[in-house]
Amino acid sequence: MIGILGAGAFGTALAVALGREGRDVRLWARDANHVATMREARMNAARLPGIGFPESVSVTAEIDDILGAKAILLAVPMQALRGLLGAEPRLNGHVLVACCKGVDLTSLQGPAGLIAAACPDARVGILTGPSFASDIAKGLPTALTLACHDGEALQNLLSTPALRLYRSEDIIGAELGGALKNVIAIAAGVVIGAGLGDSARAALMARGYAEMTRFAIAHGAEAETLAGLSGFGDLVLTCTSAQSRNFRYGQALGSGTGFDASITVEGAATAKAVSNIAKKTNIEMPITDMIAALIGQTITLPQAMSALLSRPLKQE
Repeated sequence: MIGILGAGAFGTALAVALGREGRDVRLWARDANHVATMREARMNAARLPGIGFPESVSVTAEIDDILGAKAILLAVPMQALRGLLGAEPRLNGHVLVACCKGVDLTSLQGPAGLIAAACPDARVGILTGPSFASDIAKGLPTALTLACHDGEALQNLLSTPALRLYRSEDIIGAELGGALKNVIAIAAGVVIGAGLGDSARAALMARGYAEMTRFAIAHGAEAETLAGLSGFGDLVLTCTSAQSRNFRYGQALGSGTGFDASITVEGAATAKAVSNIAKKTNIEMPITDMIAALIGQTITLPQAMSALLSRPLKQE
């Protein structure tokens, strides 16, 4: 049995993809009313309308129903993960695979650090990479990184013919790639929203990738990991598609239009957290700093553009 904590779009999509292969999947949601609605409709109409649950997928509001799983996927928003782990000490000792991307604003830790702190006896994994929930749920080809130690059995458990998982031992690199690309995706959205063009977006992506790699290596990641699915691959997807919530949020910032506050934008909190870490550790992160300042409204868009474009010319 595979347990999934979090019935948002991504958690639901994973449940559908795995259930389609006949695997016993139990999808947990905190809201009992939401669970009742999903049970009756046999789909998550609020998040993935029109995509029914396979027979092997069951929905529950009870953590007890999840605890016997071979693996538990944590598909809650990044800023909710610390609270979930703290409230459910029985998760300790299980195989816990984080499917969220970002840095916790309070502790300034990524998902692996949060899991290790709250559940020291758990086996930690990170599932990340270029993916939209709707693509996974529809069975479209998707490749992700599964970062954990000795993960071959877990890779086989969570892979399907359409959902291909590639193993990595670099947990730090995988989680930082997934977190940092969201910040750059916001910046790419700002570029397009401000009408600066595709050439500017391409330059932003390239310099953003250099920024991601610099920060990740300084924290113990391997450069090769950032060049893979969890870094470069995810960066390309989220910087070039309007399906990306981070990109759409950046477009709203760049064009000066409103954005639905109920939509989770992981890159916004991550930009603030990473900018704080970078300043304390003297890591140069100009794009991240500008996005954090824009979100915090301590700088205007023209000021941010001027600051970036007036930086000294240097060798790439």
